[in-house]
Amino acid sequence: MLYDWKGCDVRALNVEEDHFHLLVSVPPKVSITKLMGTLKDKIAIKLFKSYPKLKTKPYWVNHFWARGYFVTIINLVEEMIKKHVKY
Repeated sequence: MLYDWKGCDVRALNVEEDHFHLLVSVPPKVSITKLMGTLKDKIAIKLFKSYPKLKTKPYWVNHFWARGYFVTIINLVEEMIKKHVKY
């Protein structure tokens, strides 16, 4: 998987109908912007190949993801964030 390749460690993941939460440990040498861009690209390509009808949604106009994402640095509150991601 992409995260293993970049030396990242997925700590928690939860997929919802219209978004997902991901808690991942990223080494300092990895660019968060590049990592998220690559992740979004790979997932969108795989989804469009698996579900071609997704491409027909007029409001996506060849864009599956929103532009943004939220990133923060955590230390002491990791367990609390894991619970949030899980539930």
